[in-house]
Amino acid sequence: MKLIKNTGTDRVMDALRSGLSASSKLDIATPAFSVFAFAEFATQLQNLSACRLVLPDGSQTDLQLVGSESDRAFRNQLTVPWLARRCTDWITNRVEVRNTKTPLPQSSLIATDSTTTSSRAITGHCPFTTDGLGLTPGNPFSLIQCSETPDECATLQTWFTKLWENLPASPAAKQSLLAQLSTITAHKAPSLAYYLILYHLFKDLGDTLDEEQIVKSATGIRNTVVWKKLFKFQRDGVVGAIDKLARLGGCIIADSVGLGKTFEALAVIKYHELRNDRVLVLVPKRLRDNWTLYKANDKRNILASDRFHYDVLNHTDLSRDGGMSGDIDLSYVNWGNYDLVVIDESHNFRNKATHKDRDTRYDHLMKRIIKSGVKTKMLMLSATPVNNRLADLKNQIAFVTEGDDAALTGQNIPSIEATVRQAQLQFNRWLALEEADRKPAKLMDMLGFDYFKLLDLLTIARSRKHIQKYYGTEETGEFPERLKPINIKSDVDVAGAFRAIREINNEIRRLNLSAYAPLRYVLPPKQAAYDEKYSTKIRGGESFFRQVDREESLVQLLRVNILKRMESSVVSFALTLKRQLADVDSLLAQIDAHQPSVEEVSIEDVDVDDPAFESLLVGRKVKVLLQDVDLVRWRQDLIEDLRMPVSSWSTSGPTWNWRNTSILNSASAGEWSCSIFQPPAKKTSLSNKPTTR
Repeated sequence: MKLIKNTGTDRVMDALRSGLSASSKLDIATPAFSVFAFAEFATQLQNLSACRLVLPDGSQTDLQLVGSESDRAFRNQLTVPWLARRCTDWITNRVEVRNTKTPLPQSSLIATDSTTTSSRAITGHCPFTTDGLGLTPGNPFSLIQCSETPDECATLQTWFTKLWENLPASPAAKQSLLAQLSTITAHKAPSLAYYLILYHLFKDLGDTLDEEQIVKSATGIRNTVVWKKLFKFQRDGVVGAIDKLARLGGCIIADSVGLGKTFEALAVIKYHELRNDRVLVLVPKRLRDNWTLYKANDKRNILASDRFHYDVLNHTDLSRDGGMSGDIDLSYVNWGNYDLVVIDESHNFRNKATHKDRDTRYDHLMKRIIKSGVKTKMLMLSATPVNNRLADLKNQIAFVTEGDDAALTGQNIPSIEATVRQAQLQFNRWLALEEADRKPAKLMDMLGFDYFKLLDLLTIARSRKHIQKYYGTEETGEFPERLKPINIKSDVDVAGAFRAIREINNEIRRLNLSAYAPLRYVLPPKQAAYDEKYSTKIRGGESFFRQVDREESLVQLLRVNILKRMESSVVSFALTLKRQLADVDSLLAQIDAHQPSVEEVSIEDVDVDDPAFESLLVGRKVKVLLQDVDLVRWRQDLIEDLRMPVSSWSTSGPTWNWRNTSILNSASAGEWSCSIFQPPAKKTSLSNKPTTR
C-alpha cells in the first residue's frame, strides 16, 4: 500500500480514474456523497458495468449532496439541479444502495476489472466529495492509502463484499437517496431565495431581540402601571427602543399619529429611571402640560403610582441662560448630567441652521447636553421625522452619533452624510420621472439598501395597517375608518351677490398685513442689530438669508391663505379674518400702552424668551423692541388694514368692512346671509372662477 497526499498530481481522483474502464465494477463506502464529485466522474460512471454504494442513513445524517463550504464556486455555476438529475438517472439504472445504521469511520473506493490488471483500492479519509477526491483542498492530516498489487486490491474487495452482505438489502435505502436528490431537482418558488437570505442574515442573532434579554426584569419595569397599560405592539416598540438605545445610543420612534408614542416613551423613561438614570424631556411649549401631568400628584394622572421624576423643559429653553421654566431655574441646570434625553416632536430640530457669532438651540443641545458631561442617550419622537428633504433625518441622527459621520462604520454604513446624500439624489431623480413611472415601488428600488439599513438601525416606524396585519385588532379593537370625502360644488351664496374672484383678490393684495412683519418697521439705525440676531447663515457662511425677507414672503403666503379660506367656505373665510382682526387689535393695544423708557435696551442683550422682557417686546417667533420701531408708521398701516374693505359689493350699495362683527359672528355660528349685498350684474361662482389670483 502506498500513501496518497491528495494534492498536486497525487490525488485520489487521479488514482481512481486510472483504475476505471468500461468493464469495471466500482464499490463505494463513504460517509458523504456530493453531486460535484459525481460530475467529475460522470462519463466513466455512466459506462460502469455495476456499482455498489454504501452510505449512512440519509434521514439521520447530512450526506452533503450539494457540497460543503469549499464548493461555493461550484454552486455559483448554478448547475446543481442539472447535476442532481444526471446523478438520479445513474443511481436509478446502475447503482445498488445499502445503508449502515452507524456512521462510517472512513471511506473505501474499490475499482475492479477481471479483464485487466488496472484495479485500484483506495481507503482512508477520502469520502466521495470534492475535498475527498482532491478536487478542492482538504485536511492535510488525512491518511489515505492506495493498493499497489492485485492481492492488496483483492483483500479490500473481500472485506467490502462481507460488509455488503451483512447489510440489509432493502429498496428503501435507494428510495431515500433518490428522494433527497429529488428535493434538489424540484422547482423552487422564487420567494425561497428571499427566505434563505433572511435565514442567513439572522441565524446568528439568537435571542438578542428577546424581551427578557433586553428588558432586564430585575429593574421591576413589568410591575409598573405604564408597562401594564401598553398593548403588545407598544411593548415591542419599547423593547426595540431600549435595544437601540443600549447598542447605538439613540432611537427615533416614528409610529403613526395615534399609536401611543408618548406612552411608549414613558415606558422607556421609567425603565431608565429604575436604573437610576437622570432623564430630561424636551417638548414644544404647547405640549408641556401633556408631559408634566404624568409626574404630578394630580387626580388626572393615571400613572401617579409610577412616581416619574424626569425634568421637562421647552425646546426654546435651550437658548436661554437664565430665568424660570416651570419650576426649574435655568441658571442652575446641570446640562451635562442627563443620561437620557427624550425629544418630543424631534422634527423641530431637523434644520441645522447656523447664525453668525451665536449658537442656535440645535447647537446648544449638541454642545451643552450631548457632547458634555456623562454619555447621553437620545430618544426622539416624531410622526414625521422627514418633512421636506431626507437631510432632515440626518440632522436628527447626528444627536445619536454626536455629529460623527463615521459612527456607524461598524454597521457597514461608512458615511451617514454620503448615504443620505445619495438617497436624496435618487429621490430627486424619481421626482423628475414621468407621472406614469413615478410609482412608490420604483422609489424603493432607487433609494438603495444603505438608506433603508440606516432607517432600520435607528428608527421604529409602524402604521395602522402594520398593526392590523401583524398584531391583529383583538387587543386594540378596530381602528376608525376614514370616510371617503363627499365633494359638493355649489355657488358661494344663494342670493347671487358674490363678485368675481379676481376683484376680491385685488382687494386682498392691497392689505399690508403689518401685524406679521414687525421687522419692516425697525428704524434704520437698528436694522443691523436685528439682522445679526435673526438672519440665517447659508452656504457655509458665504451669505445670509435675512429675516425681513422671510417676513415679506410670509405676508405673500398669508394673502394667498385668505383667498384659499374663502375658496374653502365663507365660514372659514370669516373665521380667518376674525383671528387676524384679533391680532391687529392686540398689537394696537400694545403700541398704545407703550411708554418710552429713559434707559434704552439693545436687542442684542435681550433674551426674547425671558418673561422679564415680555412687556418690551412684540411679535411671535420674531420679536422686536417697541423702542426700536417706527410706531407711527406701523400704527397707520395697522389701522389702514382695519378700515380696508375686503370687497365693494356694488358701486352704490354698502361695503363689507372687516369690522362688521355681526357678519363675522353669524359666520362663526354656522349661519350666513347675503341679504345686505347688492346683486351684481353678473353672477360668478367658485365652479367657474378665474384661474388668475
